[in-house]
Amino acid sequence: MRAPGETADSAIAVAELTETAKAVIEGAFPRLWVKGEVSNLTKHRNGHWYFSLKDASAQLPCVVWSRDVRRIPSAPDEGMAVTARGQLTVYPAQGKMQFMVDAIEAEGEGLWKKAFDETKARLDKEGLTAPSRKRALPRFPSTVAVITSPDGAALRDIVAVIRRRHPGVSVVVIPAAVQGETAPDSLIAALDRLARWRGADLVIIGRGGGSREDLWAFNHEGVARAIAACPIPTISAVGHETDVTIADLVADVRAATPSAAAETAVPVLAEVQQALRALAGTLADALEDKVQRGARELRVRGDGLSLRARRSVERRRSRLQELGGRLEALSPLAVLARGFAVARNPEGGTLAGRDAFAPGAPFDLLLRDGRVRASVESVHTDGPHLGTGR
Repeated sequence: MRAPGETADSAIAVAELTETAKAVIEGAFPRLWVKGEVSNLTKHRNGHWYFSLKDASAQLPCVVWSRDVRRIPSAPDEGMAVTARGQLTVYPAQGKMQFMVDAIEAEGEGLWKKAFDETKARLDKEGLTAPSRKRALPRFPSTVAVITSPDGAALRDIVAVIRRRHPGVSVVVIPAAVQGETAPDSLIAALDRLARWRGADLVIIGRGGGSREDLWAFNHEGVARAIAACPIPTISAVGHETDVTIADLVADVRAATPSAAAETAVPVLAEVQQALRALAGTLADALEDKVQRGARELRVRGDGLSLRARRSVERRRSRLQELGGRLEALSPLAVLARGFAVARNPEGGTLAGRDAFAPGAPFDLLLRDGRVRASVESVHTDGPHLGTGR
């Protein structure tokens, strides 16, 4: 029996041949790593990347499907030396061999550093990493939210430190994935829940140590923007002291480890109580000093007021005595006391002039020590004469 395609009569269809070649190549070559230089990288509008890997004597067409793009920190640059992992296959529609890539690594920091620097540059340009926008943490929080894996060591460390430092502080866990493809969306959702709740005084977001890939969710631009937009002061605590992420740069405070974040967030209760006692003593001393100063000032002011009052009374008494003397000098009684008399008609009116007297008319003569009833005997124009009393 002749094999398919051996003769013109047994020719096979192009699709059958390319599908067979695809099956043969994929069966012969498992997923593998290939190294070379990137050439002619194109980002299609559907999200796929197309490029070639080449060396001095050959090139290999490559594709990164959109579903795999998110696993790669950044697109490689033209001419960059990389190592790509993928599956060798045949693209039946075009009948050509291609390498389906699902991971790319560059030499050294490579793509990871490029992605980090590009994200940081965008956030820097918008001022989201500027020190001037950092908020101060509350000194005495009553509720601390923690966004991390509920099963991780980071949460256990944070809770243990807070319980030791200040047992009265409430810890509320908002669970989130902290590594893997779902981590960025999970962290953003947790921050959104926190923003809508607003029941915490501050939030710690982070995880324990791990590889660069494990920590990469905290370099995600969407996570960084969610942290920057959080209405509650934030502490970022990702990995170990040497690990610095984009989340650290946009958070209000960066802690070297989750345990350090808990120490930064919560004061030691015993130290707070001791400080309050010292402050109470200082306030009591200050209050006593103020009371004593006030009493002294009141005494000084009271003495001054008393002295001014005495002087005022003395001045008024002297003035009254002076006015009294003047009034006494002008008093009719004083005139009478000097030997003068005052004539009045029966109705009590004063008879001050000659015309007020008529012969035979009665009048009273007021003296220093009494009254004399008299009548007019005659009226003369040659000066005052005493009338004859009856």
